[in-house]
Amino acid sequence: MTVKQNAIEIVKTLQEHGYKAFFAGGCVRDMIIGKETADYDIATNALPQDVMKLFEKTIPVGVQFGVVIVVKNSHNFEVATFRAEGSYSDGRHPDYVAFCTPEDDVKRRDFTINGLLYDPIKNEILDHVGGREDISQGIIRTIGNPVERFTEDKLRMIRAARFACRFHFPIHPDTKQAIIQLAKNIHVVSAERIREELEKILTGPNPHIGIQLLDELHLLQEVLPEVSNMKGVRQPENFHPEGDVFVHTLLCLSKLSPVSGQGMEKPSFTLAMGVLLHDIGKTVTFEELDRIRFNLHEKVGADMAARICDRIKTSNAEKERIVWLVLKHLYFKDAQKMRLNKLKRLFANEGYPELAELCRIDALASCGDLSDYHYCQEMFSKLSHEEVKPKPLITGHDLIIMGLKPGPLFKDILTKIEDEQLDGNLTTRDAAIEEVRRLISQMKTVLK
Repeated sequence: MTVKQNAIEIVKTLQEHGYKAFFAGGCVRDMIIGKETADYDIATNALPQDVMKLFEKTIPVGVQFGVVIVVKNSHNFEVATFRAEGSYSDGRHPDYVAFCTPEDDVKRRDFTINGLLYDPIKNEILDHVGGREDISQGIIRTIGNPVERFTEDKLRMIRAARFACRFHFPIHPDTKQAIIQLAKNIHVVSAERIREELEKILTGPNPHIGIQLLDELHLLQEVLPEVSNMKGVRQPENFHPEGDVFVHTLLCLSKLSPVSGQGMEKPSFTLAMGVLLHDIGKTVTFEELDRIRFNLHEKVGADMAARICDRIKTSNAEKERIVWLVLKHLYFKDAQKMRLNKLKRLFANEGYPELAELCRIDALASCGDLSDYHYCQEMFSKLSHEEVKPKPLITGHDLIIMGLKPGPLFKDILTKIEDEQLDGNLTTRDAAIEEVRRLISQMKTVLK
């Protein structure tokens, strides 16, 4: 039984027990647009306790707001009682909830395209907010007064940009103006919720349009001022004929796609953030003497990226990958002159496929020269995992047995032996131990 069939069975059960029940929100919108959906939300006049009695397995996730999860054949379905909501003192949660009619329920939702109901038993769409017309016209418009809708939940301002870039719909002028008016209030929303919306924009369709929209709506300067500051930062035309740093970044985002071979339907959040922030350091390292320069912008940018990740509450693993991508995004330009050990160390990093995609995108969005990218990819495909990450010929324990104490010198010797192994100059344990003895002897001579 498909997810949709399970959802229909839930609606059918509710209706057979005398309740009104419909598909609601995004699943109805996607059905009309002709897009596949995996999430089916159900709205009903059954109270939470009624729902929990009717179904064998339920999860009372938000009973105070009339919301229950019904679990059917291992799929979770949100079943919510029709409700009207009071004012939002905290800009996120309603101060009170009152159960109501289907018409009043949809009128408290965010956008008209998300305010539709569908009866899968009668195959009938209920439209109390003009949602079908706005889908037909391709418009993102709030239900009712836009200032009221955004005052209720400030995150809806970013969601407007997300839906606009996802469906390539323009935002209605009144809705757009209300967002510009209220943009500075976005800070009442938690960093976690803002990050979730940014992730959906960056990993969804048309991320470049999403970032450009956030800028037009005055939201970018509030949530990612470092990205907003890219505007007007000039670049040398021989390397970047496309324009300033902001234009280049938008062009990079427009070329963003899933990394091949990873079985993903969309780009990862870490890759998308790496693309968005790879040139962030240029905003503070710009210098024009004999020509435009951005000295050490990758290192400065990595530090800035770390602070951004902290601010928007990414996970530690996400932060580490994003910072690494920003720090290493220029590595490919020197790849053809690199010693083999340095190249192998790069290939050994789990983030290499994402770095390769970032470098490909960066080149395509500027000079168009992919020779460094192709060289790295060719070398990467030639080298086996054993060649890239070979078992160490010696360990720290071996050095201790040879009379060395852990410390900076200890680490230097291990690194040099590993470099020689990666370069193919050392292939046996005996040869590695002999090289350690030579290094120790050499160091003793220098110390004398």
